Amino acid sequence: MKTIPLLCLFSWLLVGCVSTPSPVPNWLSGKPYPTLAPLLRQVTPAVVNISAMTKSISTNHPFLNDPEFRRFLERLDLPIPRVPREYQQRSVGSGFVIDAQQGYVLTNAHVVENAHTILVTLKDRRSYRARLLGIDENTDIAVLQLEPVPSGLSALRFADSDGLEVGDFVLAIGNPFGIGQTVTSGIVSALGREAPTGLVGLIQTDASINPGNSGGPLIDLGGAVVGVNTALLGPTGSNVGIGFAVPANQAEAAFRRVLTGIRD
Repeated sequence: MKTIPLLCLFSWLLVGCVSTPSPVPNWLSGKPYPTLAPLLRQVTPAVVNISAMTKSISTNHPFLNDPEFRRFLERLDLPIPRVPREYQQRSVGSGFVIDAQQGYVLTNAHVVENAHTILVTLKDRRSYRARLLGIDENTDIAVLQLEPVPSGLSALRFADSDGLEVGDFVLAIGNPFGIGQTVTSGIVSALGREAPTGLVGLIQTDASINPGNSGGPLIDLGGAVVGVNTALLGPTGSNVGIGFAVPANQAEAAFRRVLTGIRD
């Protein structure tokens, strides 16, 4: 009488053991758990840091920031001098190589606008001067060319951003606050957004984007560029989970327009 229940119990345990899912291995890395490391090893060498130097004019002398000095001038009934002073201003951003043979780099126009010197640093710490080939104001995209074109460059490819959906996983790569190449992850939070800068049709993502990330790529899990990080929305100017990227299709069209303008 006890044989049937025991047989049923054995069958249930056997089925349970067979149906229990095993950990999904990451075949690229050989690790028994998911990791993005193999993907990032392939794409991060094409992401660059950008330093842009601009000249600015100030009419305030540093001495005028001293309240004691200002009171001294006032006691002597002397006018406060307004002497134009030129100084150098450095801004940092990100970009990525889109054509390794020609040394073309894509970034945001606002990163390199009015710069007299542009320095591009690769992941391996090699640095090169870059020439601004042109900008597309409608998309905030700028095209640079490294001079000379380095050997051993790797480039990223554009994805078809029209295929993006809310919920797709994405990675943002850039140089936040100038601390060096950094990778953050998130999802596509929304599509067709308008940024505070006035750009429209943007990708919204919760992948962390901070000052310095501008111009860096937003990539999918296939390693293709789905967007160019361009803006964030936050009360203090830092990330609160709302970042924006120019869709890849817009960025690629802007890239082609700039090249066409050069050739014409």
